[in-house]
Amino acid sequence: MTDTLVRPAAWRPRETPIGPLLLAATTEGLVNVVFHARGRTLDRALARLHARLGAGPLPAAQAPASAAGHLDAAAAALDDYFAGSPAPFTVPLDWSLTEGFPARVLRELATGVPYGTTVGYQDLAVRAGDAGAARAVGAAMGANPLPVVVPCHRVLESSGAIGGFGGGLETKRALLALEGVLPQPLF
Repeated sequence: MTDTLVRPAAWRPRETPIGPLLLAATTEGLVNVVFHARGRTLDRALARLHARLGAGPLPAAQAPASAAGHLDAAAAALDDYFAGSPAPFTVPLDWSLTEGFPARVLRELATGVPYGTTVGYQDLAVRAGDAGAARAVGAAMGANPLPVVVPCHRVLESSGAIGGFGGGLETKRALLALEGVLPQPLF
């Protein structure tokens, strides 16, 4: 976290074609997206947010209006994305859950790798200012607090293999197929 301020957050689950996502936002912007957001996974994600933000996240209906507004904007943007819109995400982002080199990598990914394109770990390391840090790029992808919105699914191995993914390989394949990078599954 880049500061020690208490950052109240709002949250809501969102059903998507890749399963339920937890969306969390502060008054600054969208701060966290979590895959498979139900049951214990949801409970653990909310506890982690509490620990990292210094305040327990509130359901959207009980949260500050600006945080709830960021959740509404994020939900609408995700709906458009899953409907096939190639428009970039323009939802304000709260980057407080990342810092240093991982933050540089994720910001470059968010702005420099558009819908329907991919990038290799090494190329992303170069773009983020450290040509020797391809493995650190992989670690940054694994720690991405804003998957889908900050599109870590677009990062591939140098061989062209899809590599790993925190949301699961089927989720990564589905996102890449949605964007036209991979063929749609037959069934």
